Amino acid sequence: MTNAHHIDEARLGIMLNELRLPTIKSLWPQFAEQADQEGWPAARFLCAIAEHELAERAHRRVERHLSEAHLPPGKTLDSFAFDAVPMVSKAQVMAMAAGDSWLAKGANVLLFGPPGGGKSHLAAAIGLALIENGWRVLFTRTTDLVQKLQVARRELQIESAIAKLDKFDLLILDDLAYVTKDQAETSVLFELISARYERRSIMITANQPFGEWNKVFPDPAMTLAAVDRLVHHATIFEMNVESYRRRSAMEAKRQRGRPAAFATIRNTPQIVAGRQSETDEALDPDIYADQDV
Repeated sequence: MTNAHHIDEARLGIMLNELRLPTIKSLWPQFAEQADQEGWPAARFLCAIAEHELAERAHRRVERHLSEAHLPPGKTLDSFAFDAVPMVSKAQVMAMAAGDSWLAKGANVLLFGPPGGGKSHLAAAIGLALIENGWRVLFTRTTDLVQKLQVARRELQIESAIAKLDKFDLLILDDLAYVTKDQAETSVLFELISARYERRSIMITANQPFGEWNKVFPDPAMTLAAVDRLVHHATIFEMNVESYRRRSAMEAKRQRGRPAAFATIRNTPQIVAGRQSETDEALDPDIYADQDV
């Protein structure tokens, strides 16, 4: 190899560093050798190394987004027991995992049901699938985020803190019901819901139906306003099934030869998608009281 070739390779390495093309820098020598051996035209060679650069960038982007999402480990759609939650449509969940239609509109997803029914698993699994499809997601316990927003408010940084959350296409608020009934806490939560309304999506898991949300928001007007914003452009999953954890424990007892009694899954309406909050609903909290959603 001539000195000119060495100089060209050194210059190429420097230029690829400047252009931030590490994959091409790493792979181009072996692709160039293959191209020389097989007589590739220049366009084919360039396409081959460019495709690898793009694929590696996509992989690194997903890894970054997974790191920032704080998803609980092991919660995937493949490991979710759809047969144990018959009121949840697997086909619809899989369609939602792409995210294109609803995230672009800032629509919401609400998951209701008793503890242990798989709400958090399903929310995290959808979040994981969305990240793999190029979206940005943050999974957080509602109480943890509310506490951070309270600190931001005391430091007069609440607007900036909420604005920073805009980088996430989906904000998953797990266990909404565990926010304490405190005006300071619930007001920052309401500010967050209002700020993202019709702009960025929120996914919420909660044990209580809307009729019991006065335990979360002490102000009835704030309760109605929060519900109205959340259910507008929302998909609602009703997951009123026996606890996964209890079911697993009973199954373990059964396998050890002990008698086990299994609760019957209570049938509920399947999924309420895109439900609009009407004015009369917003004015009358009792309309939600008997809806176990």
